[in-house]
Amino acid sequence: MDKTNAEEAMKELTMLLMYLSRFSERDRFSDGRDFYAWKGYDFDVINGLGEEDYIRQGSHPSRTKSVYITDTGIDYAKKLMKKYGIEDWG
Repeated sequence: MDKTNAEEAMKELTMLLMYLSRFSERDRFSDGRDFYAWKGYDFDVINGLGEEDYIRQGSHPSRTKSVYITDTGIDYAKKLMKKYGIEDWG
């Protein structure tokens, strides 16, 4: 595996953790397509993920405690899981 610089690693690992800890409005890991994650991560990284449309923070980002993971974000997280050799939940 090629080395990843610290800034890129923060972005990738934050996206992975958001994806792995995702939940839907009905129940964690339900068959729903709308997934959310808590945003207890570095705000600069979260803002960068939002700028790349991997997540959406809503109309009042400073007030919301969760983010919406977009389809693009789900695809990105799945690619990262392959890169890092991580299996998704069963």
